[in-house]
Amino acid sequence: MDDNHTRSTPYRTHRTVGGTTVITLQGELDVVTAPSLAARMDALTSGPRPDLVIDLRPVSFIDCAGLGVLCRARNRAKARQGRLRLVTNSSPFLRILHHTGLTGVFDIRSRLSEEAAGSPVSDSDSASAD
Repeated sequence: MDDNHTRSTPYRTHRTVGGTTVITLQGELDVVTAPSLAARMDALTSGPRPDLVIDLRPVSFIDCAGLGVLCRARNRAKARQGRLRLVTNSSPFLRILHHTGLTGVFDIRSRLSEEAAGSPVSDSDSASAD
């Protein structure tokens, strides 16, 4: 039971650096974790011109539900004249994007830029800031 509780919050940290929100995801992005992640992404893309970087490097697995959350976040950001970038160096994830025809849809980086790599804030510490 504790494992499912832990898996329901796939985001580990987020921080805002110079107007860009950097969120680090971890573990598995799947049908179990998608609802809480979707709620978090909706909150982060609700304002005008959201600027989001999603660090996927600690993610060990992603299924179609997790991919759907990323697509929704990208579409919401774009609809609000914002942007969303993914940070990953995972060959399996890049293959998934290729096979689903989404390679050109996402702005993909292999590492965080130095300015976006600032100090992380745990979500529990920053919940009042949202």
